[in-house]
Amino acid sequence: MSDGVSRAEPLLLVAVGGFAGATCRFLVDGLFTTGFPWGTLAVNVTGSFLLGVLLYENRLVGTLSPETRLVLGTGFLSSFTTYSTFAVETSSLAPPLAAANVAANYTFGVLAVVAGRVVARTLS
Repeated sequence: MSDGVSRAEPLLLVAVGGFAGATCRFLVDGLFTTGFPWGTLAVNVTGSFLLGVLLYENRLVGTLSPETRLVLGTGFLSSFTTYSTFAVETSSLAPPLAAANVAANYTFGVLAVVAGRVVARTLS
């Protein structure tokens, strides 16, 4: 019985984190009602920052448990951020806005990961 529970634990952690991440993404997206996909940009950049903190914390400090990284990284952040919505929203924009959206998501996403690394280094 305990072997079955130990096998189910990672799945449950990802499910709980995924539920929370998807719910938060839905709520953040609801805050923005303009024609530009600001909500998706916000969750992608915020999620990139948090994933940067989480991954570099693991590499530099290592105080978070594997279970915490699983629920936060694989569960919450993978459901909070969204590449598919970004792609669909971008394809529905006029070409200049689509180019701006792609540039913003990639530029600010990468900068957010770097900022997350800086934060993780200050924690170490």
